[in-house]
Amino acid sequence: MKEEIICSTCGTYYPAATVPHLCVTCSDERQYIPETGQSWTKPQDLHRKHSIKLNKLHERLYEIEINPIFAIGQRALLVLSAAGNVLWDCIPMLDELTVEFIKSKGGLKAIAFSHPHYYSNMNEWAEVFDCPVYIHENDAEHIVAKGPRIRLWQGNEMPLWDGIKILLIGGHFEGSSILHVPFLSKEGTILCGDTLFLSPSKKHFSVLRSYPNRIPLSNAEMVRVKQRFDSIPFDSFYGYIRTQNLHEHVKLVFEESMKKFLV
Repeated sequence: MKEEIICSTCGTYYPAATVPHLCVTCSDERQYIPETGQSWTKPQDLHRKHSIKLNKLHERLYEIEINPIFAIGQRALLVLSAAGNVLWDCIPMLDELTVEFIKSKGGLKAIAFSHPHYYSNMNEWAEVFDCPVYIHENDAEHIVAKGPRIRLWQGNEMPLWDGIKILLIGGHFEGSSILHVPFLSKEGTILCGDTLFLSPSKKHFSVLRSYPNRIPLSNAEMVRVKQRFDSIPFDSFYGYIRTQNLHEHVKLVFEESMKKFLV
């Protein structure tokens, strides 16, 4: 197995032979290098200090988290579908128990991403489950670890199966996307990463170029993002962490939130 090094701040994996002085992902204005400086860890250290926790959110949806939190702390979401399961985003760790669980549910037919901050060890996941990784071509420049299973898709949407679609939104990244799953709720459910960010009060959505650095989008881009969501039916929302779930008045909260941005 090839040796890899992990950025401790964002969880991006680098082949050991090509580790930069500073993490490329964290050097981008949307992320950051900590005041304490760049730090790295190794997969074996991650496995020694952390474990993976799986939680059932719905008969056909599970969240997968690293415990205790590592790096950004995002979850991955496993969608169970008759024609094949989809993993939405990755966490920067994979262990035998998680592999066994997912295989017991039918394995993975695809991995898809909201944006580059969650690419982490996507090549390991794809190799273990022998499936493709779908990334929008707009974010191709942010792939620091190439892999034979990566598939770049184009345009505004990519249909998968059973009505599931990857939809390009933009905003946070040029290729920021959501996964639309029609069978998890009446109007359809969006798995969002942080293409949208739900406030702790669950009464406000924000859309920013950078969430940690509070960099806003232009007014024109906000209008475009809103118009994109206006064309998508949904009444249920799952964001990048477990506290970002919303299942009531989701469209209304989104509409009211956009009014505050577009004054």
